[in-house]
Amino acid sequence: MRIASACLIALLLAVSTATAADTLGVSKTKPAEGPFVEIDGGFMVPYEIDVPGTQVKLSMVPVPGGTRVMGEGAAAYTVKIEPFWMSKTETSWAQYKEFMELYDIFKKIEGNGDRLVTDDNKVDAVTIPTPLYEPSFTFENGEDPLQAAVTMTQYSAMQYSKWMSGVTGDQYRLPSEAEWEHAAAGGVAGPYSFGDVDKIGDYAWYVENSEGAQNKVGEKKPNPYGLYDMHGNVWEWVLDAYTEAPPETLAGKTVTVAEAIQWPTKPFPLCTKGGSWDDDAENCKVTSKLGSHDDDWKASDPNIPLSPWWFTEYPATCVGFRLMRPLTKLPKAEMVKYWDSLPEFLQFDVNDRLGGGRGVLGLVDEKLPAAIKKVAD
Repeated sequence: MRIASACLIALLLAVSTATAADTLGVSKTKPAEGPFVEIDGGFMVPYEIDVPGTQVKLSMVPVPGGTRVMGEGAAAYTVKIEPFWMSKTETSWAQYKEFMELYDIFKKIEGNGDRLVTDDNKVDAVTIPTPLYEPSFTFENGEDPLQAAVTMTQYSAMQYSKWMSGVTGDQYRLPSEAEWEHAAAGGVAGPYSFGDVDKIGDYAWYVENSEGAQNKVGEKKPNPYGLYDMHGNVWEWVLDAYTEAPPETLAGKTVTVAEAIQWPTKPFPLCTKGGSWDDDAENCKVTSKLGSHDDDWKASDPNIPLSPWWFTEYPATCVGFRLMRPLTKLPKAEMVKYWDSLPEFLQFDVNDRLGGGRGVLGLVDEKLPAAIKKVAD
């Protein structure tokens, strides 16, 4: 029995090690240099991939697990956070335009009668809006490939994460508010990952140094985890609805990330984090947040119903996002809420737009790059 037990333990350790070594961003051995996060069976390390079917790359860095206290005083609660990877920079126009271009690609694929979306495979589909009716709103502050993409809705950012997950085979999504704050803080206590607010100009594009314009991602110093522009540059979408105060139901508790997420039940306000190039230092704190407002942020939208994919007004012109990738994969059925969940009213708008031909549904999986190449040839 002892021999059998020893053999079983050795087998389990071997399987664990092999699994770790075969996981993107996990090294079997401790890196000689650079950031890493030690986990069972290996070490999480930074990685960069060529996004399949595109001309762009995605760079991710590891973020250690830990806890994040949300709120203050008696209303505060603690969130237990597992390790994850996060995009080194905010999603750029170079990356996001590859997603936008899927509209024409999906239309061509659909026209060939290939990869049609049905009730059976709709779980693997994303929505893409028609090309921008009035690009000047979206590109008001520029469209340099290295600038952060802006004005997309939270729903669009979630669909982007679903597309990225489908073509890579890994699970990407928006971070929760607690995960975002944990990553932004970089393991440093206080409102800024760099400590003294007097250093903010070295780490953030904000109103005092941006000269009234959006800048390129990754030009300032990174935080201790290697993440750029967590303070300033553009506000960043998270999964949560915007709340003025911590939920009373969580006060004093210690909960998981899944339990802490405030899933939206209304079209707005939804939560963005971290400040922008047009905000002062106070609004660039780790805890800073801004709630969306569809009526105001879509005031110039000529569409009826208003676009579920795009905003047109300031401050949405200062709102973007970045991706995260959890260490532990979830079953696809559980990922639906991270990619496709929408309040009923917004779901109606999406269906109305798709039914009117002002958007398209397309399947996203690891076979999509080959399908793209086929229609391009």
